[in-house]
Amino acid sequence: MGADEYDKFADSYNSENSSSLLNEYYERPAMLALAGDVVGRRILDAGCGSGPLSAALRERGAIMSGFDGSPAMIELARRRLGDQVPLHVADLASSLPFADDAFDDVMASLVLHYLEDWTGPLGELRRLIKPGGRLIVSVPHPLVRVFTNPDEDYFATRRYTEEYDLAGKEVVLEHWHRPLHAMTDAFTGSGFEVAVISEPAPSSDTPSDLLPPRIRNGLTTSFLAFIFFVLRVH
Repeated sequence: MGADEYDKFADSYNSENSSSLLNEYYERPAMLALAGDVVGRRILDAGCGSGPLSAALRERGAIMSGFDGSPAMIELARRRLGDQVPLHVADLASSLPFADDAFDDVMASLVLHYLEDWTGPLGELRRLIKPGGRLIVSVPHPLVRVFTNPDEDYFATRRYTEEYDLAGKEVVLEHWHRPLHAMTDAFTGSGFEVAVISEPAPSSDTPSDLLPPRIRNGLTTSFLAFIFFVLRVH
């Protein structure tokens, strides 16, 4: 599924992303925590969607730019961010409209798993990051498929689809599964150093009614959903 397919359900995706456990209280807080102090840093939001991560980073003092393959998502992001944040319709699998070493950091929030080939996109993102900068990535945790689909081959890079209820709208999304070693091999093969691998807990301000029962009851502190990486450029 191409990124422009999101045009068909952009509003529903935006609504879900703005309030769900996995996005609002888990993935986005984790990405912000990994980014740390961003005051004055030039940051590119790669696959920015409707712009909630860009908005949060801007509130923390970052100088934001963003792109997404969906024109409808970019329109929602413009409404959220205004004219001060440069936004582009662009495909991560193609050349991107930015100069070499243009950014201190790139955020790739739940975007790489839509791609079969990571080599070209990672090389292009590497081109955009200054020496000493970072690529901060989140993707679905590869072990989730082991538990939900035990007959599938964990070690194969393969396509799969999942059904989602996005604010009441049923959609089917296409993803690519990779084992952990294939991810880290792709990162290091593209010139990045893996500085952090993170499997965080949900945000401490998550409403209790959104948490799984095992967390509410104190039996565990987290759950498998996404895995996070901080990759450094030398």
